[in-house]
Amino acid sequence: MNQRRSIYLENFSHKNPIPVASRIGPFLFSGALTGRDLRTRDMPESLEEQCANIFTLVRLVLEAEGGSTDQIGKITFHLADYRDRAALNREWLDMFPDPAAMPARQVLAASLDGGALIHADLVAVFST
Repeated sequence: MNQRRSIYLENFSHKNPIPVASRIGPFLFSGALTGRDLRTRDMPESLEEQCANIFTLVRLVLEAEGGSTDQIGKITFHLADYRDRAALNREWLDMFPDPAAMPARQVLAASLDGGALIHADLVAVFST
């Protein structure tokens, strides 16, 4: 019996034949989450809009598995402009306002295509 389960979302998919996330037991691993608008499928020009879209997508991925942002252990962000973190930090503090209960976070410089200014991936742990 295959313990790994692919997670797909109706509003978000990759161009390649891969799921949005994968779950094995209590662990959920996302693929690249982009700031693409979930309704129009267009990539917004601003980092602010792309960040807001990514954080919405993070919630949707977790909700698809019956979870919440409380299950996130770590999120890695890939930024086209590594030092431009104001929009990211606003969304981060909105999602995780309690400094004593934040997941780990890593920000890496990246060369992104298709107008993307930010990508993210996450690891979440669900109780079994």
